[in-house]
Amino acid sequence: MTMIHIFLVGIGGFLGAIARYSVTKHLNSKSPLIIPIGTLTVNLLGAFLLGIITGASVNRVIVLLFGTGFMGAFTTFSTLKLEMIQLYRNKQKKEFTLYTIITYGFGIILAYFGYLIGSILF
Repeated sequence: MTMIHIFLVGIGGFLGAIARYSVTKHLNSKSPLIIPIGTLTVNLLGAFLLGIITGASVNRVIVLLFGTGFMGAFTTFSTLKLEMIQLYRNKQKKEFTLYTIITYGFGIILAYFGYLIGSILF
């Protein structure tokens, strides 16, 4: 690992964190749903895009900048878990179950489709 690799991950992470903040704030403020649609969107989109990057077998620079850096900061496992706990504690069991199934079920499916698309197109 070189300083350039660290710099690439840092730049990607900086941009990914800004993108996540912007998307989640915008979507959550516009949504009437109890389910945190912003976090759901960034996590599903991130799974799909990371699948594309992985399937495309791109060079290390792209993987570090976009895969590790951008997608690592754009998606959020910790916020997902916090929001799931909040739904559960607020006795919103139906929303909790739906959020969990959509996040994990569709996340895996989208990552797989992204991988297939990446391996076909690139």
